[in-house]
Amino acid sequence: MASKNYNTYFTDPARLQLFHLLSHTDGDGGASLLVDGFSAAEVLREENPENYQLLAATPQPFHSSGNENTCIQPAEQMPIFRIHPQFNYLYQIRWNNYDRAAKKDWSLEQQNRWYNAARHFNDIVTREKMQIWTQLEPGTALIFDNWRMLHGRSEFTGKRRMCGGYINSDDFVSRYRLLRFGREKILNNIGNFSRRGIGI
Repeated sequence: MASKNYNTYFTDPARLQLFHLLSHTDGDGGASLLVDGFSAAEVLREENPENYQLLAATPQPFHSSGNENTCIQPAEQMPIFRIHPQFNYLYQIRWNNYDRAAKKDWSLEQQNRWYNAARHFNDIVTREKMQIWTQLEPGTALIFDNWRMLHGRSEFTGKRRMCGGYINSDDFVSRYRLLRFGREKILNNIGNFSRRGIGI
């Protein structure tokens, strides 16, 4: 079962994602899989720091071109792990084997090293102890941080009707800050760019 993020081919991938199961008739299955990508990255860093650094430092091309009238690519290539340049912490993961395009500007040695690191990370996210499975029932919704959580789904039979939605990071963090700290405190802190000031 593959675990992945959505929207890795966007310049700004959705931050919050909603799955809402409306109905599931004449069948069963379709359990949702969640993996904490930050925890998996930390395991990778502990087991092999060089592999962690490779996934944090090597930009990759992403794309969405499965439909005839669509060919989406981000404004720039991005690494799998995005590390904050000022505070040195992991804040985003882009992991989707289906959306990653072929990379052409690297040597055979670089390819081998990167794919060994990617294989190691994939091994970690598929470990049973890293996985959380939940079965959505009609009328229930699942919301998660798409920059952090990897997700997938088991096979199902019958007919499932789903709806969902996305919220970008800036809108989500803005609402979070205002609810947690209040508007006055946020306005007084504008320009004080610190990890504490970010509030995430």
